[in-house]
Amino acid sequence: MDRLTVPGKLDSLDAIGQFVLRAAGDAGLDRRTSYRLRLAVDELATNIVVHGYEEAGREGPIVVWSEVDEAELRLRLEDSAAPFDPHEASAPDGLDRPLEERNIGGLGVFLAPRGVDELRYERDGDKNRNTIVVHRLPPPV
Repeated sequence: MDRLTVPGKLDSLDAIGQFVLRAAGDAGLDRRTSYRLRLAVDELATNIVVHGYEEAGREGPIVVWSEVDEAELRLRLEDSAAPFDPHEASAPDGLDRPLEERNIGGLGVFLAPRGVDELRYERDGDKNRNTIVVHRLPPPV
């Protein structure tokens, strides 16, 4: 299992993205799946930084773990921000309106779980844990 610990700051998002792409490459994921995985992780990590730490006046790390086996790649983000279950994020208002008439924000964390095979959330003590699962493609015959 590989691990990356970074400050819960916007400047850390690039390092998290590179870690995710390395894990996706190690797992042999195709470009489309790798892109969706990175997008989901980026949306979750951005939400942790902006809402969980900055807006709440808190500081803390984001720890990212990756683990791969024959069937899947699992990435876990752990933070000590206020509890937030991404499954409880509702669709932003106005999705049926033209883009220029919609409010900014809220769409990323709503769409993040839809781009991966599974997103699990748990609160353990003072920690949020988001585990993202992507199924690996079987090797070509």
